[in-house]
Amino acid sequence: MVAWFQALMPKQGRFFEQFEAHAATLVAGAEALQRLFAGEGTTAEHIAEIVRREHEADDITRDVLRDVRRIFVTPFDRSAITDLIGVMDDSIDQMNQTANTIGLYEVTEFAPDMRAMADLAVEAARVTAEAIPLLRRLDANQTRLHTLTEQLVTIEGRVDGFHAAGLKALFKACGNDQPMRFIVGREIYSHLERIADRFEDIANEIQGLVIDHA
Repeated sequence: MVAWFQALMPKQGRFFEQFEAHAATLVAGAEALQRLFAGEGTTAEHIAEIVRREHEADDITRDVLRDVRRIFVTPFDRSAITDLIGVMDDSIDQMNQTANTIGLYEVTEFAPDMRAMADLAVEAARVTAEAIPLLRRLDANQTRLHTLTEQLVTIEGRVDGFHAAGLKALFKACGNDQPMRFIVGREIYSHLERIADRFEDIANEIQGLVIDHA
């Protein structure tokens, strides 16, 4: 009976394709965020693009979680699959929160440190998009994956530097006369820092896969 039941269960998922599709939304979302901070085009169009990409990512995440429940044989442990897609989704969720904060407070000018952090979000997204397809062959790609995950950790450290410098400059610029400007700016800096944190989480999940399966 068990063998008959297993024969009826789907045995092949689309997990690698789903991971790669989600990584593409990270790149597109980060690039839209970069254009937003660079002042290219209109704020509304970039926010709408980020929201659209976040919705696409949510759809992919739901598909992965559904397939984890129904696919009999998975390429990795089920918890590893859900953890990886979860932190990937957290990354674009954080981009969305950043964009929504900008829209809510109608911010139109951004400090150089903010723009630098947005640039690094693009870099991190592209590194992630390069790393994800390599999961198809962990044994053959473990050296390259180690290099790419180290890059993500390095990017997170660089973002921390811009975050600290930006907050210091913002505090000096606002003084005691513009408390709301400081509060809003601090919130934007915080969201940008969290984007980098989530990419570092992706690096940690990938490293875990390499350790466990390569």
